[in-house]
Amino acid sequence: MMTNQTLANRDLSVLWHPCTQMKDHENFPIIPIKKGQGVWLEDFDGNRYLDAISSWWVNLFGHANPAINAALKDQLDTLEHVIFAGFSHEAGIQLAEKLVEITPSGLNRCFYADNGSAAVEVALKMSFHYWRNLGQTQKTKFITLENSYHGETLGALAVGNVALYKETYAPLLMDVITVPGPDCYHRELGETWVDYSTRRFAIMEQTLQQHADTVCAVIVEPLVQCAGNMRMYDPVYLKLLRSACDKYNVHLIADEIAVGFGRTGTLFACEQADITPDFMCLSKGLTGGYLPLSAVLTTDKVYSAFYDDYQKLTAFLHSHSYSGNALACRAGLATINIFQQHSIIEQNQGLAATMTKVGARFNEHPHVSEVRQTGMILAIEMVKNKQTREPFPWQERRGLKVYQYALSKGVLLRPLGNVIYFMPPYVISEDELLLLAEIAWQGIQHATQQ
Repeated sequence: MMTNQTLANRDLSVLWHPCTQMKDHENFPIIPIKKGQGVWLEDFDGNRYLDAISSWWVNLFGHANPAINAALKDQLDTLEHVIFAGFSHEAGIQLAEKLVEITPSGLNRCFYADNGSAAVEVALKMSFHYWRNLGQTQKTKFITLENSYHGETLGALAVGNVALYKETYAPLLMDVITVPGPDCYHRELGETWVDYSTRRFAIMEQTLQQHADTVCAVIVEPLVQCAGNMRMYDPVYLKLLRSACDKYNVHLIADEIAVGFGRTGTLFACEQADITPDFMCLSKGLTGGYLPLSAVLTTDKVYSAFYDDYQKLTAFLHSHSYSGNALACRAGLATINIFQQHSIIEQNQGLAATMTKVGARFNEHPHVSEVRQTGMILAIEMVKNKQTREPFPWQERRGLKVYQYALSKGVLLRPLGNVIYFMPPYVISEDELLLLAEIAWQGIQHATQQ
């Protein structure tokens, strides 16, 4: 008979888990999951866990979603995968058509990769290669925001700025230009998000003015820096950035991997600024949390710079073995169909309002400095001193204590440092949100009273 303990022992004898200090599991057990249904996961001992973080932000419509299941079963009987160079298939074509239809106007070309980091690599290489094809070989730099995160491969890591992930590998990474960001946690008392984000943009404007001749692109996470402790800013920053990139002849890369597909309250975060980036990177929710797939959407102008006789050596010779995987594309199609057939964005407005309501309580907690929300993302920042916002020492791992407590009560929360956040599947009920908030409150009480 399989139990949590027997499977955990087998796991630890052969596996190395992501984003994990494996020594932690000497004292804190791995939890093997047997099945999932909706927002709930169940382990081999029969314990259930509310998936409050959408299994690393990917699951939009619940585990074992009937519509996505049916689409995959149908696709599996027809075609699982085929080389995507020189060949194509219906699911890949249909998904690209849908993505062109639903993303901001002007993004008419779709390039598939297989995860978020790979999508960022594609966008970086495309931007650099575009300028090279136009003869502007001096353009080799990228501008990024402090506290940003764009993935774990070397190019993506280079344009990120979260020290925990980046510092170790610094000798391997290309140099980038890092600009202080619009993170509204640092605004002055009484200053609005709009005013702070506008004020902070002045630094980006100066940087572009100074370095435009050598810069390929600016890369940003629109509205929410997710891995950077769920820090948030106003859409006005994106609007100003789009105008400045046009002015200084620099590409804008929007990394919507975590914030796309409804997370910020609109289908894509860029919609709230009414802008079209030159490149939009998508993944995570693209397949509803089922299969690895990413896409880079770009413009006909970019595409045309690569379109020539082979002998000119302008082609974009970037590839992944599983590019355009038929099963993943079919899952993506099913996911978009759910959005379009069930008015998900409108339904989420009600859920977001409930999240606001259940989150308000945390404003009064003596160890919470801020509760912030953008759409279906709510973050609660724990601090040692509420008045001065002095953080708890990171070595105390207060967020881990919340995580452990919540698991013991049947809720999966995985804090970012000392930031507790709710990023649930869109099928969560109001009662489940109330349960989530209550367990999070208890967890913060537990973690801050020691």
